[in-house]
Amino acid sequence: MTASDDRSATPLTLHAAANIASAWPFEEARKIVARVARTGQSEVIFETGYGPSGLPHIGTFGEVARTTMVRHAFRILTDDKIKTRLIAFSDDMDGLRKVPDNVPNKDMIAAHLGKPLTQIPDPFGTHSSFGAHNNARLRGFLDEFGFDYEFASATDYYTSGRFDAALLHILARYEAVMAIMLPSFRQERAATYSPFLPIHPKTGIVMQVPIEIVDAAAGEIAWNDPATNESFVTRVTGGHAKLQWKPDWAMRWYALGIDYEMAGKDLIDSVKLSGEIVRALGGVPPEGFNYELFLDEKGQKISKSKGNGLSIEEWLTYASPESLSLFMYQKPSAAKRLYFDVIPRTVDDYLTFLEAYPRQDLKEQLGNPVWHIHAGNPPAPELLRHEGRGTAISFGMLLNLAAVANSEDPQVLWGFLRRYAPDVTPQTHPQLDKLIVYAVRYFRDFVRPSKTYRAPDEVEREALEMLSHVLAGLPHDVSAEDIQTALYDIARPIPRYQDLKAKSATPERPGVSNEWFNMLYQVLLGESRGPRFGSFVALYGLSETRRLIADALAGELIRRHAEFLAERNGNGA
Repeated sequence: MTASDDRSATPLTLHAAANIASAWPFEEARKIVARVARTGQSEVIFETGYGPSGLPHIGTFGEVARTTMVRHAFRILTDDKIKTRLIAFSDDMDGLRKVPDNVPNKDMIAAHLGKPLTQIPDPFGTHSSFGAHNNARLRGFLDEFGFDYEFASATDYYTSGRFDAALLHILARYEAVMAIMLPSFRQERAATYSPFLPIHPKTGIVMQVPIEIVDAAAGEIAWNDPATNESFVTRVTGGHAKLQWKPDWAMRWYALGIDYEMAGKDLIDSVKLSGEIVRALGGVPPEGFNYELFLDEKGQKISKSKGNGLSIEEWLTYASPESLSLFMYQKPSAAKRLYFDVIPRTVDDYLTFLEAYPRQDLKEQLGNPVWHIHAGNPPAPELLRHEGRGTAISFGMLLNLAAVANSEDPQVLWGFLRRYAPDVTPQTHPQLDKLIVYAVRYFRDFVRPSKTYRAPDEVEREALEMLSHVLAGLPHDVSAEDIQTALYDIARPIPRYQDLKAKSATPERPGVSNEWFNMLYQVLLGESRGPRFGSFVALYGLSETRRLIADALAGELIRRHAEFLAERNGNGA
């Protein structure tokens, strides 16, 4: 980046601009800079956690994406002089408590409840275990996005002995850990709680049982099987036992030297408890950030086991990875609905930010989400050149083009674009080519079935007839701005559409209310809102728009849509 701050006599350097940037990744990164200043450490380790009891979902990706943004901001603030690593840790040794809703072969899974995920057969039949399958899904997705990370498996770390020293240290501080944990439980739970969970040597189940004897010198715990009353002595090292998840979280921070980890707001109390355990072990808890949770279309928390909300694959069917990254970047401390209807707006927001980026100075660029999404190197926006100007094509525009063209063929949309800008091709505009494919899919599955056309009343019919007449008199190469001006001029004399409260409005020249454009969207497009209508007409074509108006006045749009719905629902041909 070479842009500078126009309000300063001296151009800002990237490092200087980063130090005053207010974007949340920079604010988070400054916490880690202060930590390094206190400790003098030469390496910073970031961690993200994953519980693979269900298939990976977008929330999992969001944590990695956001952490990566903070990591990049930290590298800029420190001039990349401090080595950084990101560990994506899977708690795949956790015992499976219930069968997820969104997996096949549920009966097979049910027969292994209570065992570590890596000891349960894969219901999909593709991997050595259910844990291995879900880990592979996570890694495949993170690799597809190009994240720089190190994958870590709890099973591997426990069984290989990498956690042995930390586990023995916790055993030696057993009473201190219990003193932290017990006040957080009700009396019944506190009476049987232990931070250590032995793995049953006969059944392989992760046992939640009281610990009868703690032998720190021998590194062992003694316990009874409540089902058989049989007594066992288990070593806490070598994968023969694991920790309850809050002490386990603390143990990882301590053993791996984690400096930064995010967590959802539902885990605030857990973060505090785990932090206290780290201090009891003589360590320092990591810096962190508590993000809000994602909600499904019903306002319920997204759950891996329920499979509600959007999956990773579903988002990428209808929109780009960059748009998903933008969704994660925006307002991380606010709860957001994560469902299909957020996709079009998010895609268009991304395109708007990308289009604005080249015009911004450096300070503004560091506040632009695309700088963080693309690690400081966003691509150039793909604009259609028309009338000597660059025009950005929106996702919403393409959805409406697909609607009025009544086509799910990307080539039909390309036909409209080439007529508007003859030099544009899939080769010159590869991102636009992908956007068209996404838009056609989204139109097919969500927009077309939900359209609601209505017939115009007498005032609206007269206005539409006037619009068709005006369009007939415009030159074929008229600009989108001139079409938009004509739209205002048609509506201005009509009392229903006058807005005397609009800026610069006078009784002689009233403004035009949104009701005029809402009517155009509802009658012509079957939507409650839409793109800038002058731009739409310029892209769709004057004669094509006049034909659309004629069809609306004749009731053809309503009739054709009713036929489509009947065929879709199996009620007619």
